[in-house]
Amino acid sequence: MRLAVFLVALLVAVSRLAQATTWDEPWHETVVKKADCFVLARITAVDAQKGITVSVLRSLAGAPLAGTIQITGFYSLDLCSRSAGEGPEFRLKGADSCYSFLQKRPAGTYALATPTTGFAAVQQGQVVATYRHSYHQALVPQAVYEPTMTAIFQHYHGQAYDREFINQFVATTLALPPARIDEAGMATFFAQHAALETTYHLGLSTQYAAVLPFLHDTTNFHAQVSAARVLTATPTPEAKQQLLQLLADKHTRDFVKVIAVRTLTAYQPKELKPQLTKLAQAASEEKNGFGGNIMDPRVCTRLPSVKKCLTDLAAQL
Repeated sequence: MRLAVFLVALLVAVSRLAQATTWDEPWHETVVKKADCFVLARITAVDAQKGITVSVLRSLAGAPLAGTIQITGFYSLDLCSRSAGEGPEFRLKGADSCYSFLQKRPAGTYALATPTTGFAAVQQGQVVATYRHSYHQALVPQAVYEPTMTAIFQHYHGQAYDREFINQFVATTLALPPARIDEAGMATFFAQHAALETTYHLGLSTQYAAVLPFLHDTTNFHAQVSAARVLTATPTPEAKQQLLQLLADKHTRDFVKVIAVRTLTAYQPKELKPQLTKLAQAASEEKNGFGGNIMDPRVCTRLPSVKKCLTDLAAQL
């Protein structure tokens, strides 16, 4: 009986999903690169269909903005399905102020990346921040979020950033042992997430040794993902071996391994083709992704299997 009820509920959920508006959510680097400006703004009005009215409090990077502006669309929305008569909706009801990455439209209005990313709400001095992907968010102080995210925007747009602050923040935070997501370690855990992802976005290679404890901590999924991304800036023989070790570790999750293969793909390590081919033969073919609720509109955001990633990389070399 319980099985029958479950199957009916699942069929209803799948049916609703098939009729829903869903999208493939972009990674944060795509959001930042496609934006024209980065601002802190106060939300004054929200209409789910028409858009958002905001008052700019601070223009932090990119094209300077001031006064009241209208946000009326989305600039990185890759739709997978669209419900009949209903498009993607603006979802910032209840927020007071937020940091936003905006793209200017020809009519003088602005666009967010998607309904679920490209902005970060402020709550009592803390920011609900996206450094990697909107599925993987962190809660960090404004004093950390604002300078790190401004630096990330400036770097991706070919501008100088505050290296003194970044170097001090990253070095101090990554010198601490990898933290855990519990009451005692949560603030440090989120700070380390911000430091690792900032290091990745800025292409810093100076923290290689500090990153290794995070790379091989199989109890710390989020830190492993970030550390594997950070090594993109360090295409050394030692870094390649560290990634191969991670790929061979049976305790490392598939998601982390896919990110490690992406980093190796950036290296194009022709000398590793035999090892990668061997790893591909025994690699997982399981479906891969962010998980989450089946009714989440970002549900079609997926990653390939580890086996496919390794097979594709070996074929390129």
